[in-house]
This record gives sequence, structure tokens and C-alpha cells, in this order.
Amino acid sequence: MSKTFSLFICLFLSMAMQAQIHEIGVFIGGSNYIGDIGPTTYIAPNEPALGLLYKWNKSPRHAWRASYTMSKISSNDLNSKEPSRNQRAYHFENNLKELSLGLEFNFFDFNLHQLGRKTTPYVYSGLSYFSYEELYFQWGETQKDKNANSLAIPMIVGIKSNISRSLILAAEIGARYTFTDNLDGSNPKNENLKPFQFGNINNNDWYVFSGFTLTYTFGEKPCYCAE
Repeated sequence: MSKTFSLFICLFLSMAMQAQIHEIGVFIGGSNYIGDIGPTTYIAPNEPALGLLYKWNKSPRHAWRASYTMSKISSNDLNSKEPSRNQRAYHFENNLKELSLGLEFNFFDFNLHQLGRKTTPYVYSGLSYFSYEELYFQWGETQKDKNANSLAIPMIVGIKSNISRSLILAAEIGARYTFTDNLDGSNPKNENLKPFQFGNINNNDWYVFSGFTLTYTFGEKPCYCAE
């Protein structure tokens, strides 16, 4: 009985310690936008993106993840394959700062305590809060109205592998469906600027971050129990 109880306690402590494995690191990549200006290619990074991220690995299959990413998005009608956009020839730039919180799920066990190479595809989703600039077009040129904030739903797919005992390298692509249609100045919120609307005002804008993450792992090691 005592031996069984000791084994149970050991297993419980092992699980608790495994839940204390953390990752902190950086995101380096690019961004692109999908909306009413320029091309509509979903994955076509044309501006640099940088970020920081933290993960709390609750099990070998899932982790809570928080990230902060900054980037500029831009697009030009002259790069579109649609003749109507080429003739319009609008272009814009906007600055994004995003805070994202959510859950990352591994398709295969990714136990950070086990030695050897581990690789797994993963998906991530949650909720993003981001700041941007409210724009509008006047005489074919972008004008800034004010700074604004909105929400987005991130949808990320990636693959990761440990490259040493403490470093994990991942490649990922993450599309964000936003709750605004004015990253590009096509649908300003200001009622006084409604005459400057253009494009499809029934579809919200998207932006995409594509790149690599490099994280450093730290935390308690599991309990190893003798039989």
C-alpha cells in the first residue's frame, strides 16, 4: 500500500512539474494584407514582422500561448491582376501592433523532458487585440483620421522541432480575420467620411504573419521514480 501511494505521489508530482515547462522567444518573418486594395494572394509577405512570444506547456499536446507582434502592412493596386484595381491605382500603408492569447495544439506528443529529436505539426487559435490607423482616401491619396483598435481571430498552422536541449525552431503561417473593414481606408468608421467608401463593404479585412519562431525552454524537470 505504501509503495503504491508513493508511486501515485511521484506520478502526480511528475505531471505537476511537467506543467511548469515554459518557452520564451522571438518571431521573425513578414506580413501581408488581404482586402479591397492590391492583390488578393493569401500568403505573400511584403513587409517585415517582428514579435515576442511566451508558451506555457500544460501537456505534451497543448500549450497556452501569448504573443506580441509588430508590423507594417501595405498594398498597391498596380500589383493586382484585376484590371479595375490597376486603373484605380490606390496604395496604402498601415502600422499594426498585435497582442494575441490562445491555445496551441500539437498533433504529436512534444514532450520537452525527453531526449532526442522531436517534430510535430501544430495549430493555434484564440483572440487577438490590435491597434491600427483609421485611414480614408481623398483625391486618390490616403489620409489618416485617428488611431483605432479592433479584434481578430488568429488561425495559425506550423511545424516545430527541437534543435537542442533548450531551443525549439518553428515555421508557421497565421491568417487573422479582423473585425474591421478599414485597414486599407476603404470603409472609414467616421460618419463624416462615409462618402469616401469604396470596394466591398460587406467583407472585413485580413492580415497574415508568416515566418519563424525560436524559443528557449525552461522550467522544472519531471520526477523519476525508482520501482
